[in-house]
Amino acid sequence: MSHWLLKSEPGVFSIDDLARAARKRTFWDGVRNYQARNYMRDGMRRGEQAFFYHSSCAQPGIAGVVEIVAAAVPDPTAFDPNHRHYDPNSDRAKPTWYGIEVRLKNKLARVITLEELKQHDALAGMPLLRRGNRLSVLPVGEDEWDYILALV
Repeated sequence: MSHWLLKSEPGVFSIDDLARAARKRTFWDGVRNYQARNYMRDGMRRGEQAFFYHSSCAQPGIAGVVEIVAAAVPDPTAFDPNHRHYDPNSDRAKPTWYGIEVRLKNKLARVITLEELKQHDALAGMPLLRRGNRLSVLPVGEDEWDYILALV
């Protein structure tokens, strides 16, 4: 089983939005980066877990844990010309973009901030903490996963 980190801007979709969603589930759509798409399409499996990370905000950090409840399928927003994630080059016969369905497992008692994560040598190799890494979907190593959960 692999672990992951999924970034979302809280002004667009926050962990509180997920907590209010029907059955605390949502389709994770709108990923428009090939490497992030590959992680979702080729790497993520049903039953795996991911950190829900708030990005592009005053205090970025890990806000909770989600479970992947459905493996990747073509992202329908790519085909909808009225949707903000529309991609006119997407082809239903050979989809470019994919999404997954996630369910909230738990909201953390506190956000583990990016600044706090940077202070731990044990996490220095995390892709999230590498300079210039802006992907919205990232793998998390088993040791990193356990270490971060122990910080809560």
